[in-house]
Amino acid sequence: MRLPQETIRAKRDGLSLDPKEIRAFVQGLSNGAVGEGQAAAFAMAVFFRGLSLPERVALTRAMAESGRVLTWSLPGPVLDKHSTGGIGDTVSLPLAAMVAACGGYVPMISGRGLGHTGGTLDKLGSIPGYDATPGLDAFRRVVGEVGCAIIGQTADLAPADRRLYAIRDVTGTVESLDLITASILSKKLAAGLDGLVMDVKQGSGAFMESLPAAQALAESIVTVAGGAGLRTAALITDMDAPLASAAGNAVEVAYAIDYLTGLRREPRFHAVTLALGAEMLVAGGLAPDRDDAAGRLEQALASGRAAERFARMIAALGGPGDLLEKPARSLPEAPVQRPVHQTGTVAAVATRALGLAVIELGGGRTRPEDAIDTRVGFTDLAGPGASGGLLGIVHAADEAAADRAETSLRAAYRMGAAPAERRAVIKRVSADQRPAHRAAAPGREPGAAAMS
Repeated sequence: MRLPQETIRAKRDGLSLDPKEIRAFVQGLSNGAVGEGQAAAFAMAVFFRGLSLPERVALTRAMAESGRVLTWSLPGPVLDKHSTGGIGDTVSLPLAAMVAACGGYVPMISGRGLGHTGGTLDKLGSIPGYDATPGLDAFRRVVGEVGCAIIGQTADLAPADRRLYAIRDVTGTVESLDLITASILSKKLAAGLDGLVMDVKQGSGAFMESLPAAQALAESIVTVAGGAGLRTAALITDMDAPLASAAGNAVEVAYAIDYLTGLRREPRFHAVTLALGAEMLVAGGLAPDRDDAAGRLEQALASGRAAERFARMIAALGGPGDLLEKPARSLPEAPVQRPVHQTGTVAAVATRALGLAVIELGGGRTRPEDAIDTRVGFTDLAGPGASGGLLGIVHAADEAAADRAETSLRAAYRMGAAPAERRAVIKRVSADQRPAHRAAAPGREPGAAAMS
């Protein structure tokens, strides 16, 4: 078996790695035998040289099996969704509750912000008392009783991925198709899912800016997941503008609450949320087709059942019991909130620049150990074609930070003629053709179910 440095050298030189060699390197990531510099060098070698399909499958399996792999004994399908990341992409928060309200079980393991994009785990960190890293027993209990739980990676689940994930964030290797595929799927395989739906973002605010690159990633994820026995569908969705009109941590939680309670349902955000949820319900055998599934999800929203699931999840994991009724009482607010106006019509948005501006405000990281300010970000962000004059509202820790953020916000917008045509928010779907999971009792209420 090669030493870690020899494995790095082999990949640097474009050689193929066999599964045993990959497994040994991943084991070193888990037990500390592979140093920080070696992990970074391996990520960079993969970034430049790439992995073959067998290598991707081997890396994914090895990272999934570097810790515990969950098994479930529940009266319904175990389903999940994952996004490759974007700006204003807070879909996971309402979607998990919506699918749970329709009979699915959603054990969602999420990550911190990566590169210029926000992370679901950081957003949850803005909720007082919410335990995003509970023990596995608590995680399983909440999934069984509520129907959903959104947490971060624990020390037990895919520990090799957790270490490599943090290194990718600060070494310029986030965009590697191979490492994205292995990172996403290793966590999902460890979670013991029956079905997965991927949201592959494409555009100026995505890691995959071109449609061919996004399609390559979607196909990679579906193919590798299928090879590992996990039914997966992938949607390619637009990220040439923020998905929601909020970007940050606490401000996105507030947005998700408004969405669940019906105070605000913006069309682009709603379309993506419904499309992803519909794929999940179909994959789990909870709906016969996408149209029926979308109707069930709409009903879960309209009836308040989805909001109720979200509230129960928050409380079950230590958060405030009245978060949905009184979000302003619990969510932190930035002391400076400054509207930014500009005349004219929005022709285009440099979406990545908005994500970087959130980081500059303190809402993201430049080093893995950095703390973040969950209060900061932007709200009421204008989209292409908007002509009301308001570009957005800056939420900052102080006036100096607000000045810098205002400059960045203005620079991210190009004013001019309205876009010639509205961009399609959902562009393409890749789906595994294996049979859907058959739910034992579609529409059943999650309860205290047995878990193995």
